[in-house]
Amino acid sequence: MLLGITMGDPAGVGPEIIIKALAADAALRRRCVVYGAKCILDYYNKTFNHGLNIQLVSSSAEGDADALRVIEPVPLSMEDFEIGKVSSACGNVAFRCLEAAVKAALDKKIGVIVTAPLNKEAMNLAGHHYDGHTGALAHLTGCPRVAMLLWTDLLKVIHVTTHVSMRQACDMIKTPRVVQTIELAHETLVQAGYEKPRIAVAGLNAHAGENGLFGIEEIEEIIPAIEQCKAKGMCVDGPLPPDTVFLKCKNGVYDVVVAMYHDQGHIPLKLLDFQGGVNISVGLPVLRTSVDHGTAFDIAGKGIASDGSLLEAIKVADLLANE
Repeated sequence: MLLGITMGDPAGVGPEIIIKALAADAALRRRCVVYGAKCILDYYNKTFNHGLNIQLVSSSAEGDADALRVIEPVPLSMEDFEIGKVSSACGNVAFRCLEAAVKAALDKKIGVIVTAPLNKEAMNLAGHHYDGHTGALAHLTGCPRVAMLLWTDLLKVIHVTTHVSMRQACDMIKTPRVVQTIELAHETLVQAGYEKPRIAVAGLNAHAGENGLFGIEEIEEIIPAIEQCKAKGMCVDGPLPPDTVFLKCKNGVYDVVVAMYHDQGHIPLKLLDFQGGVNISVGLPVLRTSVDHGTAFDIAGKGIASDGSLLEAIKVADLLANE
């Protein structure tokens, strides 16, 4: 299976961790093509003495087997931006690389997309108005049924809402959306080899609403969604108090938690295993995994960024693709 790795924002750690990961593993390098700006990858290769042969190609079928092959949708030079700074030029490159990788995946030229981090502000400055990778992927594939699932060996979390304000998130907790998220969690874990995934659904409110004492979203929206999914044969429990459900999942009672909003799911997972986290866009017609960290502008260009999450993203991609 050929992996298409997108460089992400050139001003962030994406180029650095890609070079680091692929320089250390020739077998991995042979099954990858990178969508990015060759000049930037050359810079990191030379600066940190990785000794890679980086070749610009026009398709995934070209290039030497041991080379790091690069498809360049948009050229960019080191003079066009500043490492660690937000710029529309970098936001445009990040989006165009993603766009090219999606087209290749839809055309069956690559088997999976693995993404390095982009910067949402930079992408929007460039005129690509999305809330991040997930929103952009939904648009590029024409698929509205999509959710973000975070994956580690210790904990797995899928989100009903992500990059919106807390006020918007509360308004978006509706039965059909919760049903869809539970279904996507079930489908993804079955694809990964779980025969009957055990799904826990977190409440929105403190103590999962305490039977309406602290809020009615659980009664009016979440419980009906759980009942619908149970009727379809899924193993679903909840709504459970958000302050204990993640610990139960981590201890093996459940296989995945359905979180109601971004930080409800992200905080426990990143606290448990920041380096090992993988972000999966589920529900798409293409398989996409990603690092579960941002562009890290504060350490970009210093040679200290870890490629651990990128390697985990590749590992999970292989698992979901049954490779």
